[in-house]
Amino acid sequence: MHAGRVFTLTASCPDRVGIIARVSGFIAGYNGWILESNYHSEYPEECPDNWRGRYFMRMEIKADSLPFSLDEFRERFRRIAEELEMNWEISDSAVKKRLVILVGKQEHCLYDLLARWKSGDLDVEIPCVISNHEIFRDFVEWHGIPFFYAPIAPGDKKTGWNNVRRLLEEAQGDAIVLARYMQILPSGVCERFHGRILNIHHSFLPSFIGAKPYHQAFRRGVKLIGATCHYVTSELDLGPIIEQDVIRINHSDSVEDLVRYGKDIEKTVLARALRYHLEDRVLLHGNKTVVFR
Repeated sequence: MHAGRVFTLTASCPDRVGIIARVSGFIAGYNGWILESNYHSEYPEECPDNWRGRYFMRMEIKADSLPFSLDEFRERFRRIAEELEMNWEISDSAVKKRLVILVGKQEHCLYDLLARWKSGDLDVEIPCVISNHEIFRDFVEWHGIPFFYAPIAPGDKKTGWNNVRRLLEEAQGDAIVLARYMQILPSGVCERFHGRILNIHHSFLPSFIGAKPYHQAFRRGVKLIGATCHYVTSELDLGPIIEQDVIRINHSDSVEDLVRYGKDIEKTVLARALRYHLEDRVLLHGNKTVVFR
């Protein structure tokens, strides 16, 4: 991240000649200072049909180099975006992103996120933590963060999920992290918050989908285990992947060893993916992502 206030423009559009010139020319025309720029184009022979000819871009612009506000930027840029058939967004680094955390009984990802937030490494607002268990209430409230107990009762899941959805609506999170929440979100919640819900899965997806992946990996005799952070969709553990990592194991490692190693990977993968998301470095297209690191 650059020092000072920054506007971050992200966009995708059908590929054509002159996209960079058109956008950078617009910014330069107002003496705008581009601090960082990233581009990616998918070629037909290297991608599925729905990706053919798609262009992706991300620019960081020094806010005080422009003679107008972010709202006016949106108004002036809109004509170019329509001309280029762009899907686009622009954000302001002066406005902190809002992070909502959902957690179950596993503590390691929650502890890591709150430690990063407390130290200032994760520069966000956390309006609340939501859990289907009470065990982390004191820990969360010690940090000065509201904690909401939202049980998902087996006999009345609809009421439970309605409550969770209400809490998410009220929190207005730019990112919603499932920090080992271990509940399958209903399709309505996935669709309502599409592109904002991040899950850390304790497996190197697409291998070992679902419950107890370390046990599955142990039985399979794998030599690498990993973790995957992905966006949540209505298809279990099949959402667009943001970040992954692995660690080598061997025949002498037990299931308990795998779980212990895995917790470290889960924390780092989740933190990296969340940072990419919060810095607008992830562009979604279908079931894939473009991640400008």
